[in-house]
Amino acid sequence: MTVLLQLINGVQVGAIYALVALGYSMVYGIIKLINFAHGDIIMVGAYVVWFLMARLLFPAWAAVILAIAFCACLGMAIEKIAYKPLRNSPRISLLITAIGISFLLQNLAQVIFTANPRMFTNVFPGSIRLGGSTLSVATLVTIVVSVLLMAGLSFLVNRTKIGRAMRAVSEDKATAELMGINVNNTISFTFALGSGLAAVAAVLYCCSYSQINPTMGSMLGLKAFVAAVLGGIGSIPGAMVGGFIIGIAESFTKGYISSKLADAVVFGILILVLLIKPVGILGRGKREKV
Repeated sequence: MTVLLQLINGVQVGAIYALVALGYSMVYGIIKLINFAHGDIIMVGAYVVWFLMARLLFPAWAAVILAIAFCACLGMAIEKIAYKPLRNSPRISLLITAIGISFLLQNLAQVIFTANPRMFTNVFPGSIRLGGSTLSVATLVTIVVSVLLMAGLSFLVNRTKIGRAMRAVSEDKATAELMGINVNNTISFTFALGSGLAAVAAVLYCCSYSQINPTMGSMLGLKAFVAAVLGGIGSIPGAMVGGFIIGIAESFTKGYISSKLADAVVFGILILVLLIKPVGILGRGKREKV
């Protein structure tokens, strides 16, 4: 039973990592950018929900919907203002800009909300009995919601018109534009979708870890980035697989070895996989003609 609970906890955390990793993979797949500000959008989503519920007394469902909309708009605004003007610049310029946006969001949050941690109310209270152990409702909701969202995203990318446009822009932006695809709108939609998923991940994460602060997205975003690279950066199925592997490895390390070594094990797995298969578990190397 203890092993089962550790596995469930690992799947819960891994589902959150997978949701965040999807944002990294989609953005990288479409414009080859590592959006290091993505983790801080999670923080923004958490603060929006907290402010609406704690200060304006919104019901939980309304706060979550508004947070998703706010983060989606924020993601599009960041892309339009910070990334679009540098789209034809060297990648290092985009990378430095993403890091700058990350610090900007963190410092704005400190100015507005101060650096003091805030308590986040669990929007999925309660627990259920599983054998001789207790399992929180938040854990079950996290797993179910994450799996449904990942399935929905896979359907959108593979079976819808906008999904085909995303794949076309990812493959070749110039040719996609010649075929009548609005590249700018497709990229904006990708940022909005990834940022909306980040807001959902923020709510699910905060239901289990009840404190929020301006730097909460840094380590969460970094681990999700590790999950994306582990699964194969740019691959949506890879982001899912990488997220679950990282979550389960972290859970079992904390449960059976030491909580102090959890991060070391996570990054050790990444190094090992990259040494064996640099493109990640489900990543595919591309040949370039010279």
